Amino acid sequence: MRPSSLTGLLRRTSYHIKNANTKGNPSYLLCYHMVMSTRYITFAVEEFYHIYNRGVEKRIIYKDAQDYQRFVELLYVANTSESVDVRRIRNSNKTVYDWERTDLLVAIGAYCLMPNHFHIALTPLQDKGVSTFMNKLCTSYSMYFNKKYGRSGRLFEGTFKAKHVDSDEYLKYLFSYIHLNPTTLLQPDWKENEINDSEKAYNHAAMYKYSSLPDYLQSSRSESVIVDTAVFPTYFANAAEKKQELLDWLHYLEKDD
Repeated sequence: MRPSSLTGLLRRTSYHIKNANTKGNPSYLLCYHMVMSTRYITFAVEEFYHIYNRGVEKRIIYKDAQDYQRFVELLYVANTSESVDVRRIRNSNKTVYDWERTDLLVAIGAYCLMPNHFHIALTPLQDKGVSTFMNKLCTSYSMYFNKKYGRSGRLFEGTFKAKHVDSDEYLKYLFSYIHLNPTTLLQPDWKENEINDSEKAYNHAAMYKYSSLPDYLQSSRSESVIVDTAVFPTYFANAAEKKQELLDWLHYLEKDD
């Protein structure tokens, strides 16, 4: 029987994800990911991580389309050991995504930007790659945001948060978790309760511009170069399989008539 509050169920459960019986119950993983506390970890090449952070005091960190666009661009241009200047790159290329990078720090498998937080699934390509990349990304965006809105001080809630993705099942689930985050904009309580309309929720997520999901659904856009799937396991042979995986999650969580 489906619990009325999946988050409430999880808060009464203390199993680690590797020991939890999650078969047939993807919502368990979904809520587990939301409430599990963050721990300090060491980043290792060839390992996978979920990186995320939100605005200080849960404030909005993307106020308009330009803000979202700048952060997405930084996901690309900050991913190099070189010093970068977005304005210079824009002036010398058709788009920032035409700029050729060298010595990449990380490989990004998935990402999603929400009004007051972000999620990134990645793996380091060199020692200190994650820390260097995240420092460049968040510092550059904070400087841009503070200048634009005439503010000062921290924009993000302390140091970025990270979780080691320590199983194949967890990594596969993470792709769905990240890509379904925009459903919150359609139905804020969907993670705690039940989806009202799974098809509508899927379409909303699939059309959300500030996520890597369109790139997995074979949408042709410049931002697709941000994602590097070569170093991540291939869970979905094509866009149709990716779509079905997301729909399976949403159908499970859909409200029964």
